[in-house]
Amino acid sequence: MPASAEPIGPLLRRWRRLRGLSQLDLAIGAEVSARHISFVETGRTVPSGAMVLRLAEYLHIPLRERNRLLVAAGHAPLYRERPPDDPDSGRVRDALERILRAHEPYPAVAVDGHWNVLAANAAFDGLAEGVDPDLLRPPVNMMRLGFHPGGLAPRIRNLAQVRAHLLPRLARQALHTGDPQLHALHEELLRYGPDVHPPPPDPADIALPIRIGHRGSELHFINTVTTFGAAFDIALSEVAVETYLPADEATARYFLAAQL
Repeated sequence: MPASAEPIGPLLRRWRRLRGLSQLDLAIGAEVSARHISFVETGRTVPSGAMVLRLAEYLHIPLRERNRLLVAAGHAPLYRERPPDDPDSGRVRDALERILRAHEPYPAVAVDGHWNVLAANAAFDGLAEGVDPDLLRPPVNMMRLGFHPGGLAPRIRNLAQVRAHLLPRLARQALHTGDPQLHALHEELLRYGPDVHPPPPDPADIALPIRIGHRGSELHFINTVTTFGAAFDIALSEVAVETYLPADEATARYFLAAQL
């Protein structure tokens, strides 16, 4: 990995400010002295690798950026990122596809940290039929597919509710990671619809409800997200599996019948 073009001090300061913390806040939370934080940020002290990881853990810095902090402080990167042709990458993809198949006959999709689709099961492919073909050219972006006027948006019956749930989530993700691509995606999606105020969520909802018109039926789903929080591989740590489980018996019967 090439050396960081920016010293550890400015990088740490940027993440601290991004989290809305003072030097004293960070010092107390990470159980170090405020003097040490100040010395690191001004370049008077080079922190150990263990200290970099300690501060990064408290600041909830993504693994990719933790490597950058380590390199900036003169240490070797800790977290691995497999190239596409790495044999382990194939095993990871196989595992993801098994997870997706296990959710059949209901739709499921795996996305990367930018919401680009890595894999989808057959049920999801069927749900996406009829959308603008341009949106299905790789890399397919799940957020864009959902909110673009040529995508699923016209068929989502509770679009205002879904937008009100997912767009703030994307904004938080962009803020959390500091990723300019996510910021750009959020700005793009805001242009696809009005800023409406849906009714408050039903206390009985355990996950985001989504209602989609499909082949003359209205399908009701609950949307859940699975992430791999214990992953030490950068790419895998950014993967999420989105599942669409039936929220009522009619939707369950629809997919079970389609399987026959």
